[in-house]
Amino acid sequence: MGGASGYVGGVMGAFGVCGRGDKSGRGLVDTPVLTCSSFSSQFVESDDDEELLFNIPFTGSVKLKGVLVMGEDDGTHPAEMRLFRNIPHMSFDDTAREAEQTFSLNRDPLGELEYPTKIARFSNVYHLSMHFPKNFGAETTKIFYIGLKGEWTEAHRHEVTICNYEASANPADHKLEQITPQTHFIS
Repeated sequence: MGGASGYVGGVMGAFGVCGRGDKSGRGLVDTPVLTCSSFSSQFVESDDDEELLFNIPFTGSVKLKGVLVMGEDDGTHPAEMRLFRNIPHMSFDDTAREAEQTFSLNRDPLGELEYPTKIARFSNVYHLSMHFPKNFGAETTKIFYIGLKGEWTEAHRHEVTICNYEASANPADHKLEQITPQTHFIS
């Protein structure tokens, strides 16, 4: 099965998904039209400090090519983004490890800046964690939109197969319906 190219989707709000996507559930299209009407009314804001962490599972395998981050044109906009791949249920304790890729972000209130990823490191992603450790000086961080650009393909996950192998054949396990013994006499 081939993959689809375009925006894998967008993450917005604490419980909602919004952005460039289609209605099929795959979240991929080739059109750059945003499907949310107002970004300023919905956003994600950090609680007590400037750190934010997003865990994004995919229903297939994604080759991530680029990321968009939209915030306000003030100190609440994230200043750094760290990407981790294939670490389900990542927590803030796990962010101490080395990221697959780190970006210094610029303020982007319109969502126009795309940050290209190292495609070799993000070619088979089934779970993406995005850590925003700091912003431009405010006490909290606000994000209005995250766009993920790449190619999605259907996941081919092979489940564990349990097999039993015989060291030598047990005749009781291999019964035949009728065995006619053949005896040859040499005279």
